[in-house]
Amino acid sequence: MENLSLWINVDFKSFLNAVISMPNLTLWITLFVYIAAMFIIGIIEGRKSKSIADFTVGGRNAGAWLSALSYGTAYFSAVMFVGYAGGTGLGYGLWGILAGIGNCIFGSWLAWKVLARRTRDVASRLKIKTMPEFFELRYGSKKMKTFAAIVIFVFLVPYSASVYKGLGSVAEVLLGIDVNICMIVIAVVALILLVLGGYLVQARADFVQGIVMMIGVTLLIIFVIRSKQVGGVSGIIDYAKSEWGFAPMSGDKWTSLIATVLMTSFGTWGLPQMVQKYFGIKDDAQAKRGIKISTFFALLVAGGGYFIGSLCHRFFTVGVDMPAQDYIVPNMLKAADMPTILLGIVLVLLISASVSTLCSVTLTACSTVSIDLIRERKKNMSDKTTSTLTKVFCAVFVILSYIVATTDTPILDMMSYSWGIISGSFLAPYVLALFYKKLNRNAAWRGILTGFCIALIPAVSKFITMFCFENEKLASLAAKGPTFACAAMIASILVCIVLSELDKKHAEDNSFFYTGTIEKE
Repeated sequence: MENLSLWINVDFKSFLNAVISMPNLTLWITLFVYIAAMFIIGIIEGRKSKSIADFTVGGRNAGAWLSALSYGTAYFSAVMFVGYAGGTGLGYGLWGILAGIGNCIFGSWLAWKVLARRTRDVASRLKIKTMPEFFELRYGSKKMKTFAAIVIFVFLVPYSASVYKGLGSVAEVLLGIDVNICMIVIAVVALILLVLGGYLVQARADFVQGIVMMIGVTLLIIFVIRSKQVGGVSGIIDYAKSEWGFAPMSGDKWTSLIATVLMTSFGTWGLPQMVQKYFGIKDDAQAKRGIKISTFFALLVAGGGYFIGSLCHRFFTVGVDMPAQDYIVPNMLKAADMPTILLGIVLVLLISASVSTLCSVTLTACSTVSIDLIRERKKNMSDKTTSTLTKVFCAVFVILSYIVATTDTPILDMMSYSWGIISGSFLAPYVLALFYKKLNRNAAWRGILTGFCIALIPAVSKFITMFCFENEKLASLAAKGPTFACAAMIASILVCIVLSELDKKHAEDNSFFYTGTIEKE
């Protein structure tokens, strides 16, 4: 107890000193304005949340801009800006920009083109609120629903933790405050938005935060290019010709980069927090418009983020002053000597991206537990009780995420474990269900378990090296999360299709899923 009191006392003093410090005053004012704006949105929009459908899918009344920006802000967080942008820039130089292009083309444009309208139609007709509900109605399996709910809740925790960690490194460098204090502040803001009204509040906040992100990234690109380290357009041209620009890469590096591009692009196709954005779209026309908006947002935000990270070798030298991977981008922003007000905007940009992602992840994970696990067993549970229970689970989820974020695991690894396991398990049975009527329950189950087991290998390897014993081969496996994630998604798809084609005797009548309607929400 004495140690805890001392920790709180020391950290609170450092927190106050950081706030009072004049160089940081503008940053803090900008941050407080943002928090106040989110609180006001929460109060105003929270009054409109009356049912569990309002809380989870916004009453299925979201327009194109609201849906697309909510999707984009859930997609891109401090994990991308800090962890992935810095990591790809360090490892691949300008080739790292391919990750941003892939996110734009495959993760946004193609995802919306292929999935948005069909998913919205099914979710609207059958009143689907969560991905586990989707599986139950398509495959007629309560066990699959339960399994999906548990996996989603458990394995979204490391992704949520990676968001905290990414934002913490930025605050530590730019504001000079303890990482723990920063993570607590972000958790409080996210919980405010969730507790006040769930999806309705989150979507409105995402709209504002999406605008902030677009403005912030544009300004950031301009000032980074103009910095003395980069030297303008001519400096970028010189950099492209250098050993760290478009440098020759080995086969292993190309494999690793391609795996990263595919995982961060196609991985979103099977993530429940992204899929549920389609559930809330108002109608088909809004879904069509959302394609263009989502693509533009991804091109600017993801393309810009990875581009900035790819310039890290203009700021630092490997083996001399290059920061640790998770601290590369924050130190780049600090070294670029940008105006304080712009740093404030950048800080709000990263917080906006992270809070949006945290809200989406937390709401998705916790609604699956309250709706798909508990309410499934207590049929008479009211919407009010379900909403209250979801909020309680949100608080638990945030605490678990904070605990995981304090472990010594790189941001990129935590995200790849989470995305790999969830998308490796559920991308195939979700995407194929929209187009492939022959897919049966037996094949879907085997596809899920195949993807789950393959994607679990790096995470288990990391767990063993952290808590049991160190081993060079296990450490190598633990660092290959993106590669195993891609293998899991591909293997799961193949298993689903091949077994469905070979196993004709288990063909099922699933016509209700494609043509039926449920009247009551």
